[in-house]
Amino acid sequence: MIELGVNIDHVATVREARRTHEPDPVWAAVEAHLGGADGITVHLREDRRHIQDHDVRRLRELTHIKLNLEMAATEEMVEARLREVVARLADAGIVTSSFIDAELPQVEAAARIGVRVCEIHSGPYAHAFYSRGRDAESTPVLAELEKIRRAGAAVRAAGMRFNAGHALNYFNVQPVAALPGIRELHIGHAIVSRAIFVGMREAVAEMKRLMREAQCQ
Repeated sequence: MIELGVNIDHVATVREARRTHEPDPVWAAVEAHLGGADGITVHLREDRRHIQDHDVRRLRELTHIKLNLEMAATEEMVEARLREVVARLADAGIVTSSFIDAELPQVEAAARIGVRVCEIHSGPYAHAFYSRGRDAESTPVLAELEKIRRAGAAVRAAGMRFNAGHALNYFNVQPVAALPGIRELHIGHAIVSRAIFVGMREAVAEMKRLMREAQCQ
């Protein structure tokens, strides 16, 4: 069954805009969990533009569902090349994922360095969807969706888990959620944006319903 990882970065973006203590990303994680999220995603960027180190520590202590930490393989994070990085993280019991374009050479490279999960970049599909007037059956949209499908098939054939994410929202998510073998979608900006009006719990629940509906169909 497809799972939803909710990215709460932009809750921290609002907080950092005023350099204050609210809204609290940990509270957002709890609300997302109650809304049906299967995991929480945060991106600890080099410039610390939103999520901070203390957020990661608190989320690690307080989150009761899967915590997905996105980071660049910088010297600050690990002082090694990617294959060595993946091996070191695996030795520590950490499942590694590579965020890649829907290109077969990138899938092959991810397999070579030993990651267990590939998250396929769905941004080109989402941008085509928007630029074509949200016409899910337009040729450019179908072409980008097919790229994701082919990449996902290659990911699975290589023994890795097929995830996807970036720029997915309530209007474009279902075709991606319906792709064969997809395990998890990572969605943040659209959910946080909807939460401003309906609350985090309802925003997550609505996205989860759309995903499950698409997969069942």
